[in-house]
Amino acid sequence: MAAQIRVLRRRIRSVTSTKKITRAMELIAASRIVKAQQRVQAATPYAEEITRVVTAIASTSGIDSPLTRERPDASRAALLVITSDRGLAGAYNSGALRASEELVSRLRGEGKQVDLYAIGRKAVGFYTFRGRPPVAAYTGFSEQPTYADAKHAADALIAAFVAGAEEASGDDAAPAPARERDAQTSGGEGGREEPAAAREPVRPVDEIHLVYTEYVSALTQRPRAVRVLPLVVEESDEPRPANLPSYEFEPSGEAVLEALLPRYVESRVYAALLQSAASESASRRRAMKAATDNADELIKSLTRAANAARQAEITQEISEIVGGADALAATAES
Repeated sequence: MAAQIRVLRRRIRSVTSTKKITRAMELIAASRIVKAQQRVQAATPYAEEITRVVTAIASTSGIDSPLTRERPDASRAALLVITSDRGLAGAYNSGALRASEELVSRLRGEGKQVDLYAIGRKAVGFYTFRGRPPVAAYTGFSEQPTYADAKHAADALIAAFVAGAEEASGDDAAPAPARERDAQTSGGEGGREEPAAAREPVRPVDEIHLVYTEYVSALTQRPRAVRVLPLVVEESDEPRPANLPSYEFEPSGEAVLEALLPRYVESRVYAALLQSAASESASRRRAMKAATDNADELIKSLTRAANAARQAEITQEISEIVGGADALAATAES
């Protein structure tokens, strides 16, 4: 009986220590949600506006650029998957990875090969374990991304897409803004890592896809899969103006579009990183709150069991004392 009580008390101490950790992680995640929401709100207007401008230029100006043209013989697509560097975030990572696998299956069903680009150690580990290591991996900034982090990932995607445009058109000269970009991951500051895969020759692609987790509210986050390039005109609930604006370009429409496309891809990746960071914090806060509540219930259950065991031990001791007294009394009478 005493051994059982010791085991129960040891488990209570262990669960109490775990509860302190989960409670601290819940508070940290809750404190980060507000800042993450503010960053999302600050970056969303720019991302929406540059998307609107690039789409308008490509659709209304009559520019036939290889960077925006749909390629009928598309055979390879790049997929950037955004996950977290740490676990304990509920279904956040599994939802994004499930959405990425569904997109990979759909693209392969269309006869396209998929080059994976991963942000976050969870995505890197997921695909490396399955024998499909990413072409480039970016880690160390999933909770607090910067524009520089988004730019490093976007540079690799743009270089691959430009190489695909060259291959499709048979032109050896890449557009100057894109030719100068290197497919490198961030390194040095903030724990960023630079894998050897980033220094390999660029593999041309015909499409760029992005999988991230959209932050809807503190209780709702949903994985999304979007195509970044070639441009896709997305439907909107806003009324469309009757007369679309006309543009005059200097030096040319192609040059303006080639200058804007890198900024467009960078802004889309950065907005996705901010959305994913907010979703990660919200999902972790919810998961840690559930873990803390479960620890409370487990502590109550173990405490009741320990009290019952202690009560049974006391009852047994009293019974032994009474039995011994009765035996002594009987012996004295005899």
